[in-house]
Amino acid sequence: MLNVVKLSGKSVASQTALALAAARVAALPGSTVVVHGGGTEISAWQKRLDLPVAWHEGLRVTTPEGLQITAMVLSGWMNKRVVQAFEDLGVPAVGLSGEDGSLLNARRSHGGTIGEVGEVVDVRPAAVHTLLKAGFVPVVSPVSRGPEGGPLNVNADEAALHLAAALGARRIYLVSDVPGVLADGGAIDTLTAAKARTLLEDGVVVDGMAVKLRHALIAAEAGVEVAIGDASILEDFLAGTRVLGADLTVGTS
Repeated sequence: MLNVVKLSGKSVASQTALALAAARVAALPGSTVVVHGGGTEISAWQKRLDLPVAWHEGLRVTTPEGLQITAMVLSGWMNKRVVQAFEDLGVPAVGLSGEDGSLLNARRSHGGTIGEVGEVVDVRPAAVHTLLKAGFVPVVSPVSRGPEGGPLNVNADEAALHLAAALGARRIYLVSDVPGVLADGGAIDTLTAAKARTLLEDGVVVDGMAVKLRHALIAAEAGVEVAIGDASILEDFLAGTRVLGADLTVGTS
């Protein structure tokens, strides 16, 4: 059984939270690939350096200077802190980014109007397969390889969901700081593809959650079981919102 776990920047913002998340991930059955964010840390560094922090439809507007900060934080500081958390548990882990081995290949999103932001167009998971075969937990920064060979800032949820589909993972856990997809004052237990599209089209789900849900449909329709929620989904897959693709059902374990 192969799992992909996406850890949001907020879910690993402190060493205590990161250690707890790593322990829960390490306890999952089967092999696991981890993709992490780090938006809170990126924003903090941009503010320290008087760089603008702006968003468009749930994606960070990324200037060339902002891209340097993003790559340093995600592929450097945050990536190695997540690796360290697994190593502290005695779980061998290796960090890499979407640029390494051309793992995640992207083109500019929104026609380049929001800067150095990418959307995944191709996944080449050979490096991840090699690490899994050798017994390591691959820890992936979502910074990806752009069409000219330089980096692009790719949303971590998007990177994780495309990677899960390409790897043929059984499950993907999208860990955030909310209990699931929210509507009518609470978290929705299960979303069919049709219902998910309706929520998106009607503007019930917007911004970062809309990005998450749009790409969740891609993974779900590729046969991956998708759960969106807070860290509790790492102990109970059914605790958050499950996103179902066509003809896909989710088990109870």
